[in-house]
Order: sequence, then structure tokens, then C-alpha cells
Amino acid sequence: MLFLGFSAGLPLLLILGTLSFWLREAGIDRSTIGYLTWVGLIYAFKWMWAPLVDRLPIPLLTKLFGRRRSWLLFAQALIVIGLIGMASIDPKAQLTPIVWCALLVAFGSATQDIALDAFRIESADSDHQAALAATYQTGYRLALIWAGAGVLWLAARVETSAGTYDASAWQFAYLCMAASIGVGVVTTLFSKEPIRLELAKARNAKAWLHQTLIEPFADFIKRYRWHAFLILALIAIYRISDVVMGIMANPFYVDMGYTKDEVAAVSKVFGVIMTLVGAFIGGVFTLRFGVMRILFLGAALSAISNILFAWLATQGHNLNGLVWVISADNLSSGIATAAFIAFLSSLTNIQYSATQYALFSSMMLLLPKWLAGFSGVFVDSFGYPTFFIGTAIIGAPVLILIWCAMHFKVVELKKHDAPLMTD
Repeated sequence: MLFLGFSAGLPLLLILGTLSFWLREAGIDRSTIGYLTWVGLIYAFKWMWAPLVDRLPIPLLTKLFGRRRSWLLFAQALIVIGLIGMASIDPKAQLTPIVWCALLVAFGSATQDIALDAFRIESADSDHQAALAATYQTGYRLALIWAGAGVLWLAARVETSAGTYDASAWQFAYLCMAASIGVGVVTTLFSKEPIRLELAKARNAKAWLHQTLIEPFADFIKRYRWHAFLILALIAIYRISDVVMGIMANPFYVDMGYTKDEVAAVSKVFGVIMTLVGAFIGGVFTLRFGVMRILFLGAALSAISNILFAWLATQGHNLNGLVWVISADNLSSGIATAAFIAFLSSLTNIQYSATQYALFSSMMLLLPKWLAGFSGVFVDSFGYPTFFIGTAIIGAPVLILIWCAMHFKVVELKKHDAPLMTD
């Protein structure tokens, strides 16, 4: 899970965060960069093909490697092809082709997430899911260091003149990232295919479609009844503060005059290390105090940390301020993410693990990613401080929904002596 988590985390920044740094340095305006974040909406619609990943075999590959591993290898191949395509293009000269390549990377990455989430959930019982999630997150965050700091460091090492735009330096860095997906490929090849609970095979196409497309969603509604809508609403907006703010972080660093090496050292290395610390704390606290309480804590800290960015925007080029703000932001993000993954995993039925988890993780991104597309326009109109404060305010409804979820859980425990949500 450590190495597969690395493979899952690598593509995300390369088509969103790190790409936005590259585009801003290439002179692309903030509004366009904001709209290009809609590439990430592919992740929000992965539930549409998740049933196929759950049930459909890939000719030859599935026979050789099994259902989960064959889909992982297929997805990893798409990611490599897309990254090589991005590495062959200069966005300053041709922006449209790099968008198409980024879409291919996003599709491959989303497909890998579907298969990998199912692989993780099916590889151990519920008692070990928190440990697997924590290990997965460690690998994921290490990949974020490499896809963030690693790209910036590589580009800075080979650029011809510091502080000036050099397309070849970025292209070299992205080729290195394509090669790094090999970590996931090798791990997949040497991993064991999990033993999964197979449903009875459908006798005709209509029954197969019902079993594949309808039953996973019907099962969730049946198990949670009207509480399902409360749960889905919470999932839909839980990370809204982080996602909307995050897309403008790298353009903000460029506009504030931070160099690639400074951003690599502070934001992408030290910051991600603090996220790992936060994930560890979140995992420990979740075991001690329960998932819902730590969900609430993580959401509150994430919103508050955005206000610190508003302060940083008034300080100019302040490296010490950047260190403290990044530390607080990533610490809170790690706590929130650890609790959130455990929460999502607890909601799935192992018979439909890939489809249900894809639905949850897709809903987590749909509204935030759509809203983030307008972030560049907002910054151009009102400035960075107002933007960061606004991203903190939109996180307030999350706290209300968590409180409601906690309240209704207590009511159901008293009535039926059985939890609606695993704590």
C-alpha cells in the first residue's frame, strides 16, 4: 500500500498544482489556470465507469493478473502515455494539446484510484482498514513531495537561467515523473490479487446491468435510508475549503516572488512532512476519539488555516511566514484526510467496494472542483487576501453537517442499538 499510494498520489499535482506553477511561469493568466482545474472534474465522475472496473475483465490482462491488478496496470499505462505527451509540449506555444494530455492523465489516474481503493478494501478486514489507509496516505504524501518539490527541484537544476522561463526544464522534469510511475507498475506486478467475494453471475445482459449499475447504489440507500442523503451532503463539501484554495496556491507563490527552490523546500517538502505528521495524529485521534469527532476537528482546522494565507498575502516575500503558514495548513489537512478516508471506507459494502468508494470520492470533488474553476477570476477581481478568507467561510456548512451526522448517529444507536456509521 505504501508504493501503490505513491503511484496514486503522483499524477494529481502534475495536472493541477504543479501544472499551475508551470503555466503561471509560462505567462498563462490566472483566470485560464483556474478554468483548467476543471480537468480534475474527471475524478468527480469516476463513479460512472467504476461499475465496469468492478465487474468487467480486460482481455488477456485479467487472465494473467486478476481483476484488480489488470485494471491497475491499464490505468498506469494511460498515466505514463499522458505524462510523456505533456513533456513533449510547451504550453506557452500550444496550450490545447497539453490540456488533452492532462485529461488522459486524469482519466488514467481516476481509473487507478477506483481499482486501488477496491484493492485496499478487499485486502483486509475492517479492523485493519485504518492501518492500510494510513500506510496508503504515507505513500500518497511522499508522491506529492516528488510531484511537487521533485518537479520544481529538477526543473531548477536544468534550467539555463534562474528566474526565467525554460520550457525544456519543465519537460525534462515531467519525463522523470512518467518514469516514476514505474514504482506502481512494479508493485502491481509483484502484489497478490486479493480474494474477493464474488456475486452470482448474471444470466443475461439486463441482469448484469442491474447487478453492475443499480445494486451498488441501491445497497447504500437501503442500508442508510434517509441518512444516506445527509452522508452524501457531508461527503460533497467536506474538502471544499482546501480544494478551492489549493488551486491558486502555486500562482500565489509565483506572484509573491518565491523561487522554485523556496517553494520546493517549504511547500512541497516541509509542508508534506507536516501532512504526514497530521495524518499520524489523525489516525491516533480517530482510534481514541472516533471518526466523527476528528472529522469535525479536521474541518475546523482546515478552514482556520486558510485565514493564515490571507495574512501571508499581506506580507510580501516572507519566507519565515511561508514556513509557519504551510506547516499549519498541512498539519490540519493531514488530520482531516486520515479521518475522512477511514469514514469513507467504513461506509462501503465489500461486495461493491470499487463502485461505492468511487461514488463517495467522486462526490467529494464535484462541487469543490467546479467552484475552484472560478478561483482565478475571483483573485483577479478581489485579490488574494479576500479570496483566502472566502475559502475559509465556505467551510462553515461542513461543521453543521458533521454535527447533524453525529446527532443522528446517537439517535439511531438509542433506537436500534446498532450504529449507522462505523466509529
